[in-house]
Amino acid sequence: MRWWKVMGLAGFVGVAATGVVIARAERRRRAYTPDQIRERLHARLDEAPTGPAAQGDS
Repeated sequence: MRWWKVMGLAGFVGVAATGVVIARAERRRRAYTPDQIRERLHARLDEAPTGPAAQGDS
């Protein structure tokens, strides 16, 4: 097998693997209900630092 065929096949496998990873992440993201997403966002907001010191102004 020539080197360019191997490189083409490796590229195709890489693109396919990337598509699988993206599809899996999308499925995982869509598995949340709107209420679960809202609860998670509220929890992240409660944990986030607030005030002028948190903004990094010097």
